[in-house]
Amino acid sequence: MKITICIGSSCHLKGSKRVVNRLQELIAENDLSEKAELNGAFCMKKCGEDGVRVMVDEKIYSVLPENVDEFFDNEILSKMN
Repeated sequence: MKITICIGSSCHLKGSKRVVNRLQELIAENDLSEKAELNGAFCMKKCGEDGVRVMVDEKIYSVLPENVDEFFDNEILSKMN
């Protein structure tokens, strides 16, 4: 699974570093490092929307630092099992 997080200026201000760090932790905690590939991108457009742009395979989500765990459970972990 390819997970790409926007680290452009708008998403950076919305907490992309915290989103990246937490996703790294969750992937490690769930022993998914062989199945999940984390990448960064500089702009995924839609900068005016709330949250950080995160693309899982080809689908784009808006993720806030406060809901990374929920996002991980619903959109990543559930698709790995």
